[in-house]
Amino acid sequence: MQEQLSRAEVAGASAPSGAIVHEDLSAKWFLVSAVSYFFIVGIVALVIAAKFVWPDLMGTIAPLSYGRLRPLHVNGMLFGWLLAADMGLTFYLIPRLCGVKLWSEKLGLATAGLWNVIILSAVVCLLMGWNQGLEYAELPLALDILVVVAWLMYGGNLFMTISQRKYPAMYVSIWYVMGTIVWTAFVYLTGNFAVLFTTGVNQANLNWMYVHNAVGLIFTPVGLALAYYFIPRSSNTPLYSHKLSMIGFWSLAFVYVWTGAHHMLHGPISQWLQTISIAFSVMLLIPVWAAVYNFFATMRGQWHQLRENVPLKFLMSGVVFYLLTCFQGPMHSLRAVNAIVSKTDWIPGHAHMAVLGAFSFFAIAGTYAALPKMFGKPLHSDSLANWSYWSFMMGGLGFFVTLWLGGFWQGWQWNNWAIPFIDTVVALKPVWLVRFFSGILMFLGIVLFSYNVLATALGAREQKA
Repeated sequence: MQEQLSRAEVAGASAPSGAIVHEDLSAKWFLVSAVSYFFIVGIVALVIAAKFVWPDLMGTIAPLSYGRLRPLHVNGMLFGWLLAADMGLTFYLIPRLCGVKLWSEKLGLATAGLWNVIILSAVVCLLMGWNQGLEYAELPLALDILVVVAWLMYGGNLFMTISQRKYPAMYVSIWYVMGTIVWTAFVYLTGNFAVLFTTGVNQANLNWMYVHNAVGLIFTPVGLALAYYFIPRSSNTPLYSHKLSMIGFWSLAFVYVWTGAHHMLHGPISQWLQTISIAFSVMLLIPVWAAVYNFFATMRGQWHQLRENVPLKFLMSGVVFYLLTCFQGPMHSLRAVNAIVSKTDWIPGHAHMAVLGAFSFFAIAGTYAALPKMFGKPLHSDSLANWSYWSFMMGGLGFFVTLWLGGFWQGWQWNNWAIPFIDTVVALKPVWLVRFFSGILMFLGIVLFSYNVLATALGAREQKA
């Protein structure tokens, strides 16, 4: 039976904030800068996809080589676009769920400024080849230190806001945001600092713990925080079950940290560690099904809203992508499947569906839903928003499915010793060609989304509400 919303849930999902004036300056700066980086890094992504099909593209220009552009693309999408957007949206929703203003807009603006310094410095460093050579942890040590400082500023601001809340009960989105702040600190320090004091297999194990948990304990909890807030809010429907959301939260906290080693199955790590990573990877089905069932049950009787409600389209499509991503993960952690798909194009297809399909869809939906309230005017164009959805969806499906099928084919060829390796590379050219054109569709979605957001922001007058 559907549970009644607590007072905090009502504040977050169905009621206005009363006489409280939310300035949202920090949220605005984070979102506008994040959307700008989304556009820029989208261009980088297209160049990389083109290089797979035409390897001689841009010749021998070092800053434009694959080895320089790929870390820029990864870090730009993860930290320039997605995490910055998530930070902006949490600055928007936490004060509303707590019934108070953000503790310090000045601190929030300083955080946004420092974050932009980090991202712009990272662009220069990565294009110049100044990186630590670790997956997802390429940033030079000085920038890593600045990230820690910025995260302390961000987390401190939100924790102080939560400590001054008017509503005693804490809605699940607050739990997930608090978890994100704590887990990100642990994961980032391990993957960017502790890893420097290890070598060989131990370093690889720590690095994969970081890589996997960058998605699982950074982008997953903050993405679910957005989904838990904006699905009830956009559909004007109470959340199906607060208890079920808590089961998802605590099972995620317990299970996810142990899964990174499944990327090194059949490698030089102990069998017991491989087995533990497999067992906990399969257990991921618990928090995933808890969240997905909760979202689907919340939408019971409300599916007709998807025809016109663009944020809801992005949200529920993101839920489906989240379900598919987190079904793939446990399945390809099994030894028999892993022997085929590990290190193939299947893995980028899986990772892109998580970051671009699930969590970027949540961030895009949150941006479309929050922007009119922040700026006090309607979205620039509902039509453009709808077209951006279909561009993302069609391009994403072409991208993900092509890499899954191509990766499985690639792995099967690698396991067939009669096929020379170079032949397996040549055989994938049609797959990469489809990926390139699918990427064009996704980039069109980025262009439409970015233009819509910036046109709304630049043409808006602030409304105190």
